[in-house]
Formats: sequence, C-alpha cells, structure tokens
Amino acid sequence: MVTFETLEPIDDATLEELGFDWHTDSDGTKYVANQLVEVLPEEAEAYYEAVNEIYDMYVEAAEFIIENDLFFELGIPFNLVDAIKKSWENDVHWHIYGRFDLAGGIDGKPIKLLEFNADTPTALFETALLQWALLKHNEFDDEQQFNNVYEAITENFKRLVTLFDDPEQFEELYDGWKILFSSVSENSEEETTVRLLQQMATDAGFNTAFEYIEDVEFDENGVYDKEGNKYEYWFKLYPWEDIATDEPELATLLTKIMDNQEAILLNPAYTLLFQSKGMLKVLCDLFPESPYLLQTSDKPLEGKKYVEKTMFGREGANVKIVEANGTVVEHTTGPYDNHKKIYQEYVELPKDVKGNKYQAGVFFAYEACGLSFRKGGEVMDNMSKFVGHLIVE
Repeated sequence: MVTFETLEPIDDATLEELGFDWHTDSDGTKYVANQLVEVLPEEAEAYYEAVNEIYDMYVEAAEFIIENDLFFELGIPFNLVDAIKKSWENDVHWHIYGRFDLAGGIDGKPIKLLEFNADTPTALFETALLQWALLKHNEFDDEQQFNNVYEAITENFKRLVTLFDDPEQFEELYDGWKILFSSVSENSEEETTVRLLQQMATDAGFNTAFEYIEDVEFDENGVYDKEGNKYEYWFKLYPWEDIATDEPELATLLTKIMDNQEAILLNPAYTLLFQSKGMLKVLCDLFPESPYLLQTSDKPLEGKKYVEKTMFGREGANVKIVEANGTVVEHTTGPYDNHKKIYQEYVELPKDVKGNKYQAGVFFAYEACGLSFRKGGEVMDNMSKFVGHLIVE
C-alpha cells in the first residue's frame, strides 16, 4: 500500500508568485496533492538505476530502427526521416531532457516502463521546483528527495558545447552562441516550462532569449527572432510530430537548416523515435529478458489483459484497457484515434488505502535526475494530480 506524508499546502497566491498558475483544475480541485509519497532510499536508487539502463536500451533501439529503416512501423512522418537521421549522426544534436513514466518501484512492486516522454515532457516545473518548495514549506530536510533536476539540466545545457567531456570545460569552449527558447502563446504552463529551461541555460552560461513560436522566423540560413537576430540553437516546446503534420513546410525548412548547419534544434529530431510508443515493441524484440519491459506488440495480446495506446497520444487520450477475454473495461476519447496503435501488457499501479493509483515519473538529463508521481485512476489523464515524494528511512 502506498504511504504518504500529509502536507500543509502552499497557498495559491504564493504559488502564483512562484510562476505556477495552473494550480487548480477545471473541476475546481487542486492539481497539486497536499501529500508526499514516502519512498525508501533503496527504492529511489532503483529508479535511478532503472532509468539509466532503460535510456541505454532506447539508444540501441534507435540505432536499430535507423539501420533497418523501421520508421513506418513507429508511425514516424516521412517528412521528418531525414531530420531524424541527420540529428542522430552528429553528437552536437544533444538530448536536453525527457521524462520516463513508470509503473511500480514502491510498495514492493517491480519497476516497469510505460512510456518515454522524450520530446516535450511537462511536469518539469512541478518536479524541479514545486515539490522541493513543498518540502521546505513543511520544514523537511531538502536532502529527503531524489531531485536534482534543475542542476542536471543546467549541466546538460553545458554539454551542448562540451558533449561527453567534463561540462566544467564549458567556459573555455563557449564562443558566445545564443539559444532562442519558444512556446506557443496563451499557454501559461508551457511558457513557464520554457522560461524555466531558459533560466537553466542562462545559469549554464549561454546567451538566451525568448520568443513565441508564432513570432519566430526561419529561412534556409537559420532561425531568427522577430527583430531579425539569428540564433545558433532553437529550443521549441512543440511536438515534432505536430510540426510534420500541421506545418509540413516548416518541417522541410528545419531539415534544410540542419543540412546547412545553420542551427541546432532542441530537443533533437531523433527524440521523435523515443517519443513513439512503437519503440516499446522494438525494445521488447531487442531486450526480451529485461525486467523493466512489459510485453508489447503491434497486435492485440492474446490471453492476457492489455492496454491499447496510440503512437503519439498524450495525457491519457485514446487509451483502451482490455481484459483477457476481449472486454473493454476502460476507454478514453481524444484526437489521436487515427494514429497507429500498439498493445502493451497491463500492469497494476501501486494504490493507497482509498484506491487512488500512483504512476512514477523520472526525469532524465544525461542521467536519471528526479522523481515525482501522478495520482489518478486507471488512465492518467489531464485531471490526474501531481504528487511529490519524501525519502524516508
């Protein structure tokens, strides 16, 4: 049974002063739970080790997909294949951060990979800053969390310059390169997330700026803000698959910009391979003995309960949970029903005494760097709650 420490919540006005204004869901309930999940030190260490190993498997799987031209099997839009290959071939296209969603890890349940939000993961502000603020607000020791997300991503920005070498060499190698950060306008959660990443890059030592995506300008020679200033790096919190389908001309232009080596795009295009849930099947094919993987197929599983997911579904949309006898016991709607499907073995999430279920999220930035949880029902959707954690002996 999941156990937790009940908290004195931070009031809404203070949260808004911190820049966190999506604290209340559309039904009037609070998005952030007034509790911290209790995690043992060995459980935190197990999350760390599991995520590092899983990421290495993703890297091997991506190489396999590219070598064997399996892009269609992963639902990858054809107009991004060249960008994926080019970003994969050169280490300067560095993966800044992602978030793994995991079942288990607490209450004696084994850690199992559910999916990898590698391109545009959210819950960054909550994990990096808010759960730490809750810890301090309730006078706990700030060492009682597996949470160095801010520092890890800051160091990973330095690796855009140092790559696999010591990030402390950044200052001697940095040559004034600038990063433009972008989100869509009128979405405070995404803008706050991007501005947090901008601050991390600034702390790393980069010159940075912010521009809404709709105001960014592009040509074959680079990426520019609306004043015409050119940038060597562009970070966009906008899914690669949406660029491919909604802005195909931009997808072509971004590939040419990469061809001409005029800008480096973050997160890189190859993270679309990681983002695709089709990777879950490839991982099972390549690593059948891994204890972290659930059986996954491109066909409904026979004789066992499974979850039907779409390749690029988000926030629990277009998910079905199907019993071994074929009975659908849970079904969510959404905009992704025309995407290719995968079928993943069902796993029970840890529960508390009230029957609420808990899904772990672990951020990755060169290595696993921070843990948090989502609390909800059978399918974690945009009404699930954010829950921090507390390491207890």
